Amino acid sequence: MFHHILVALDDSDFSEQVFHNALDLAKAMRSRLLLLHVLNPVDRDYPHAPIYPAVEAYYSALYNEALQRWQEELADYEKRRLAILRSLTSEAEAVGVATEFTQNIGEPGRIICAIARTWGADLIILGRRGRSGVSELVLGSVSNYVMHHAPCSVLIAQHPATATANALQNREMATTES
Repeated sequence: MFHHILVALDDSDFSEQVFHNALDLAKAMRSRLLLLHVLNPVDRDYPHAPIYPAVEAYYSALYNEALQRWQEELADYEKRRLAILRSLTSEAEAVGVATEFTQNIGEPGRIICAIARTWGADLIILGRRGRSGVSELVLGSVSNYVMHHAPCSVLIAQHPATATANALQNREMATTES
């Protein structure tokens, strides 16, 4: 049924659980996996370029040094994320699941859908961070975007903490309505 499963991973600890869920499904269905990590320049962990127009004009040596340091930080950030993808790929291949990986830079929702379309994914698996309110409004929801724009089926893994919070909120609403 699902022959090509795209697994979208982020920097959260929950991504490992998302990966293992996808791996279990791929083993059972004899599917191929594509592990995808999107480096998002607006994420708080993403190294930000030094932007000091006045400093650049008057102190180009200082600016160039800051720019060099940023480029090194960015390269290190990318390498660390690629090492995680390589490790997960090795883990999947060790249990007989054909796996490849890619890392892209951009807006995660759009990249996930574009890669799914290009690769011919039958299923996208990703986690849900559980943003709500202003956070979701300002930063958006990758899972919501993917769910509405994906070229294939989407499985969204709920983070246990979010699921518990939602259950408590639903129980509280049911109690107040009674």
